[in-house]
Amino acid sequence: MTAVARPVLGLLGVFAPLSLVTVGGGQTVIAAIQRQVVDQHHWMTAPQFLNAFAISRMAPGPGSLLATLIGWQVAGAWGALAATLGIFGPTVVLVYGVAVLWSRHEGALWQRALEGGLRPVAAGMILASVYVLLGSLDGGWPAQAIALASTALLMATRVNPLLLLLAGAGLFLALHAGG
Repeated sequence: MTAVARPVLGLLGVFAPLSLVTVGGGQTVIAAIQRQVVDQHHWMTAPQFLNAFAISRMAPGPGSLLATLIGWQVAGAWGALAATLGIFGPTVVLVYGVAVLWSRHEGALWQRALEGGLRPVAAGMILASVYVLLGSLDGGWPAQAIALASTALLMATRVNPLLLLLAGAGLFLALHAGG
């Protein structure tokens, strides 16, 4: 096996199974991706992962583009392609099959039960992702406090997220300048 093929196959092996458990969207597997990429395979450090996550959230398109950025860092263009196919391919096939089945049995009791059961699973996976991302912040408790306060403000008000970014950056700089 060539030096390029090994990480490309590794990326497919990591992202294809994760694709099938993205209940509630790509953000639900952030913790699992971080564990695979940082802790198990050591393809990235925790700060590199956090930076890739931030870039994927700022870019237009689905949040699962994090996989593409990771693939690029691990194995260049071929890695980006493998990670992207891995995170989207299995889900596309599964969703198509489920859509066909779903339309045939619209309104069935099992559909309502499945939807109700998957909501708390998705919420729990999103909370696990938040926990992992907060733990990866370089700024320690001040950065974590600013992130949590910003989240609370976003949920409670209609404040512009760009204002929160500016305020958080200013507050973080002021805290570090003061001591």
